Amino acid sequence: MVVHSGTADPSAQRVDRLFHALADATRREIVALTLVGEYSVTELAGRFPMSFAAVQKHVAVLADAGLVVKERRGREQRVRGDPDVLREARDLLDRLEALWRGRLDRIAALLDEALPSPDPPSTTPTSTTPTSTTPTGDHR
Repeated sequence: MVVHSGTADPSAQRVDRLFHALADATRREIVALTLVGEYSVTELAGRFPMSFAAVQKHVAVLADAGLVVKERRGREQRVRGDPDVLREARDLLDRLEALWRGRLDRIAALLDEALPSPDPPSTTPTSTTPTSTTPTGDHR
């Protein structure tokens, strides 16, 4: 599986948006919060040392990637996380891991074929020391 940035493939663009959104620590924290509970953008903004507008932009990036869902209720905009999209990201990473593990296994197999195997240890004794314990002379 090859994902090229900037291609016309909508699924590749979606993957790019997803991982771009997850690349930021603040956005990952917002996702973690909104997977546990629903928050207004104002409540989220109160949790971070940045402006309301900055948090609003982070939420917009997450919503564009599908990681959170924004819903207007009266004057409030409520935000909740979408665990299904995180599962999709995990599944994609699992497939990429399998792809690379397969490639590494093939490289290892090629190296095993190409490199000479070390000589097995010899089973012939190399010692020339006599092993007899019989006395060789008269000791009085």
